[in-house]
Amino acid sequence: MKKLLKSKKALSPVVAAIILIAVTVAVSIAVAAWMGSLTFTFMATEEMTITTASFNAARTGINMTVLNSGTSEIVLSAATVTGSGVTGASSIVGSPQTITNTGAAVSVNINVGGTAVAGNSYLVELISTKGNKYSYTVIA
Repeated sequence: MKKLLKSKKALSPVVAAIILIAVTVAVSIAVAAWMGSLTFTFMATEEMTITTASFNAARTGINMTVLNSGTSEIVLSAATVTGSGVTGASSIVGSPQTITNTGAAVSVNINVGGTAVAGNSYLVELISTKGNKYSYTVIA
């Protein structure tokens, strides 16, 4: 029994086990931090709210105010306007238009592609480069 208590070799496996556990914990924390940073870039959302929209006096264009309510920038590349009197292709003035800041309100001007009829409703769709569509109904 005295021999067992005097043996100092038992200390080495305990220290080795503690070092292995510490290294494992450190590596797992590093991997978790790396994976966490990857998920934040993949979880960026593109959301936009159209707050106001109105036709110009000639009813050939629409002035819209849009708000970036997501976590990433929005690049508007196209617009469609459907309703009576609109036969041509609609387009965003200065396309593509980028809304960079989250919470930023930006004015977007759209060429209608014809002349809208006063009192009629028109469906406006703004299309981003990611393929998302944002719809709004405007009365001429």
